[in-house]
Amino acid sequence: MFRWKSLTAAVAVAALALTGCSASNSSSGESGSSTLTLGVLLPATTFEAANMNFANESPYGQAVYDTLLKEDPSGELQPSLATEWAYDDTNTVLTLTLRDDVTFTDGTTFNADAAAQNLTRFRDGSSANASFLASLGSAAAIDDTTVELTLTQPDPALLHYLTQNAGMQGSPAAFGAADAATNPVGSGPYILDTDKTVVGTSYEFTKNPDYWDPDSVHYDNLSLKVYADTTSMLNAVKGGQINGAKLGDNTNNAEVEAAGYTLNPFELDWTGLILFDRAGTLNPALADVKVRQALNYAIDGPAMLTAVGEGLGTPTTQIFPESSAAYDPELDDRYAYDPDEAKKLLAEAGYADGLTLDMPSTSLGNPAVFTLIEQQLKDVGITVNYTDTGTNFIADLLAPKYGVTWMQLQQDNDWALINFELTPGATFNPTKYQDPTVDALVATIGSTTGDEADAALKELNAYIVEQAWFAPWYRVQSNYATDAQTQVETQVGNTYPYLWNFTPAS
Repeated sequence: MFRWKSLTAAVAVAALALTGCSASNSSSGESGSSTLTLGVLLPATTFEAANMNFANESPYGQAVYDTLLKEDPSGELQPSLATEWAYDDTNTVLTLTLRDDVTFTDGTTFNADAAAQNLTRFRDGSSANASFLASLGSAAAIDDTTVELTLTQPDPALLHYLTQNAGMQGSPAAFGAADAATNPVGSGPYILDTDKTVVGTSYEFTKNPDYWDPDSVHYDNLSLKVYADTTSMLNAVKGGQINGAKLGDNTNNAEVEAAGYTLNPFELDWTGLILFDRAGTLNPALADVKVRQALNYAIDGPAMLTAVGEGLGTPTTQIFPESSAAYDPELDDRYAYDPDEAKKLLAEAGYADGLTLDMPSTSLGNPAVFTLIEQQLKDVGITVNYTDTGTNFIADLLAPKYGVTWMQLQQDNDWALINFELTPGATFNPTKYQDPTVDALVATIGSTTGDEADAALKELNAYIVEQAWFAPWYRVQSNYATDAQTQVETQVGNTYPYLWNFTPAS
């Protein structure tokens, strides 16, 4: 669920060398008889099911693994390896009924025992999203086609997580294999061709000839090409070398359309600053809420939207989306740009003479973002020291090495967002910061429904805005570009469309 923008031209020539032929003839009008070539910004961190990442890496996992459940483009749950699902009255025991006709590509039969093992391995694994299964106490096979998940507490987002990497199913026979990170064994629609794959550059897949759901597979081959930045991605688009690409920002929309591509828009993310170090462990100044509020007042969100986002988006100072019960329109401008107020708050916090922030930068980000942050913070007396993290940007954030960073994160459903950004075990709370008020509200949200849960959501949103855990600028309108031979439906809640929603244009 990670986002970033980029506009770096230095590697454009090198990136063009990665693709030797045009994709313009690779996608035909006949389902299941062509190659789909997609541009991606990140190589696969791993192909081991227990440790898979999602969001920007979702195409890799979806190529080779099935999930227990699926979601349609609107986010509605659909059957997959599980055909039925139901909770008990306490919402702490989930029973899944599984298909009995699925085989992994090594010949191993998929069953409830395999599902139970995969779930516990993911919970205990090293994925950035391992917290998705933090509430999983145990998973047990009742019989070959029934698996029972017992939770330590209700988890309103669990079914959603089972449509993503937390629900991916690998062959138990391959668990612990020496090449597990590079040679996946799943039951998914494609098989990774390790001979043709160049790790870090190009990942090549062939259709699984024995796939149980052949109607969902629209291409014989899948090629995922890695581009180090969006300038090289743009050059690949202009050269007709790829069928689809997630555009890093809206700067080059006109060029993309001029190249014959269709822009498929969606508003998924918020962008701005994450103020990780609320306890002041890395930088004591950040423990003071007045300093964090000053950072909110110091940056002109609507101006950033115009300068960086091409005006395509919605200014906001809250991380919950309009679709959420937590959303409050009055919070969209809680921190209207006010550098004088920022200076006043800094002085009250004891930093009238300014302070210094260490922050990461990356070639995966638009250089204008980092320049504008530096300029606007300097105007209120804050000096920014950047370290170029290159492609280690996400890893360094989650280490954590920095107390504050620019970032673009998606606006998930409420419980997923809470557990991705707010709770002590959340992926994007790498300092494990804990606040008793937040803990109590989250407990209420997780254990209640209806008006009581909605009221707690609103209170939670207002609290983290007032405590300035983040400094959002705007909700981003993003675009996924497809060529004339390719159609796609964008996916609610994910930066990349799901693979089965790509089809050859008729």
